[in-house]
Amino acid sequence: MRLASVAAATATTVIGAGAAAVAAGRYAGGVALKPSPGHPLPGDSRLTVHSAAGDHIVLTRSLVSLRPGTYGLAGPGCHAVVGPVVHGTPHPADTVVRRLERVTRGTLRPGARMRLTPQVHLGGPREAFGIDHTDVTVPGELGDLPAWFVPGARDTWVIAVHGLGTTREHPLVVLPFLHHHRFPVLGLGYRNDPDGPRTADGLHHLGDTEWRDLDAALRFAAGHGARAVVLHGWSTGATMALRTATASALRDRISGLVLDSPVLDRHATVRALATARHVPRALLPLAVRAAEGHTGLPVDRPDDAVDPDGLTMPVLLFHGAEDTLAPWSASRRFAARRPELITLQTVGQAPHAAMWNADPGRYEETLRRFLTPLM
Repeated sequence: MRLASVAAATATTVIGAGAAAVAAGRYAGGVALKPSPGHPLPGDSRLTVHSAAGDHIVLTRSLVSLRPGTYGLAGPGCHAVVGPVVHGTPHPADTVVRRLERVTRGTLRPGARMRLTPQVHLGGPREAFGIDHTDVTVPGELGDLPAWFVPGARDTWVIAVHGLGTTREHPLVVLPFLHHHRFPVLGLGYRNDPDGPRTADGLHHLGDTEWRDLDAALRFAAGHGARAVVLHGWSTGATMALRTATASALRDRISGLVLDSPVLDRHATVRALATARHVPRALLPLAVRAAEGHTGLPVDRPDDAVDPDGLTMPVLLFHGAEDTLAPWSASRRFAARRPELITLQTVGQAPHAAMWNADPGRYEETLRRFLTPLM
């Protein structure tokens, strides 16, 4: 059923209109919360490849293609990695030249429609970096959870957990840094991931139930030699980390949190997801209400997503004003409530969950300073 057809049906009769509106709202709410790795998120736009040769790629000029930093470039049957904008190279005025780091899969052809994504790497640690790892399963409440374990010499582990629109390949961006500093790393997959157990509704609950899978990973780490654990989450993975830090029976094992673009205002996030998935504007309020009915999330009370007063460990929070999926204002309010524990690192010109991508060197140096006392 197409949303446009559902919306048109609301004009039939007064009674029919009400019933159709409810049905459309439920459908739209499900569309908004359906896990969709690899699909566009708010702020994504398609870029046309004009040419790709050697270490340069020419893309359609836009605010997106001019973003600083390093990104994945994804399209049908193709994935590449692009670096910063290259200046001083002749090119048409309506294009931009970026450094082409590598083509990971497929072929970059002129005319291909691609999008920038914060997910830079494909495959596991060995395929991406030649770093040895073990494929492990973490016992979870819905079944076995897939994870990569990269050993390290320290007894403080890092559990890395992805968020909306990505897979556990996304946190690989920080793996070389963590491996260099000898942290054992557990890269977690969870419910409704392509290789994870399924829920009955098949919907994303924005961290509200998914956190229990991260809690299972925390138990796994504690049972395999971790004296302390740092939770590093992106997007709803960051929200999962916050939930775990305040609700887990093992929260005393958590020595720190690293949060990248946390989803704290669920009302705004559901609206943004619905918009990105082409829900008609007239149905957005119904979609938000239906999302609450689907999941039990009180999206009309977004400030109760996580209570910062329940935190007892230091928090490093990366976020920026260009995030159109998880409002930066919510992170600012969140950090202001516990300034003695929460350090907000503002990142400019970065979309959702792409704070590392915008400036990898600055991100990793900030991370190093935060983690050093926790080692």
